[in-house]
Amino acid sequence: MRLIASDIDGTILGHDGRISPRTVAAFRDAADAGIDIVFVTGRPPRWLDPIREQIGHTGTVICSNGAVTYSLESESVVASHLLSWETVAEVRARITDLVPEPYFALESLDGFHVEPGFLARDRPANVRDVVPAPLAPSMEDGGIIKMLSILHSGTADEFLELVRPSIGRLIAVTHSAPDMALLEMGPLGVNKAVTLAEYAASKGIEAADVLAFGDMPNDIEMLGWAGAGYAMASGHPDALAAAAMQAPRMVDDGVAQIIEQRLAALHRT
Repeated sequence: MRLIASDIDGTILGHDGRISPRTVAAFRDAADAGIDIVFVTGRPPRWLDPIREQIGHTGTVICSNGAVTYSLESESVVASHLLSWETVAEVRARITDLVPEPYFALESLDGFHVEPGFLARDRPANVRDVVPAPLAPSMEDGGIIKMLSILHSGTADEFLELVRPSIGRLIAVTHSAPDMALLEMGPLGVNKAVTLAEYAASKGIEAADVLAFGDMPNDIEMLGWAGAGYAMASGHPDALAAAAMQAPRMVDDGVAQIIEQRLAALHRT
């Protein structure tokens, strides 16, 4: 074990916005043992406060499902994969033809852009200051790293199943929201595993030496790539089916339990 790669939401971070002290201690013990730590999330770079403030992580975070590699040490984008406006417009048109009243948003390197109707009335705190406005081609100038589409009814699994055959050759599409029909779309061929593999290779680390944790469909490729991929017992059925191993539930500090066990085994050898 030379590298630990962990998803954030639903894996180590609960709905209350907290990471347990036991989990924080496990990551710190791993870092003290010389193991590289990288967090791999669907979140954009500007939503990394839980990792920065609670774990004190100052290393690399792979954001936006692999579209961005971000350094918390320098607070800067190290690398990015971008979407063109042409792709955004074509995907939007196809989804609009398939489902009634989809709404769209774009995550770019310079901000979050949502069209009217995308946000529900009861907004999360991190988007309360976002002002809806029509999406426009000029947003490509800011570097589009993720496209989102939401339906205010149904489930993400149903939404994904319906649109993937039409858009799957244009854009990478997945989801990580357990309680809303929200799809996350990024550059074709880019996912958490692709960018994590690039990061590991830059450190001379092979997949066999990587321990990975995740809980949702956007973690599937990463869990399959890592030598030890653990899906959370509290995770999505597709993530559980894709992973070779299973960690206890997030509320039971599943990630911490596995890290503690792995560190103890290292100390015995």
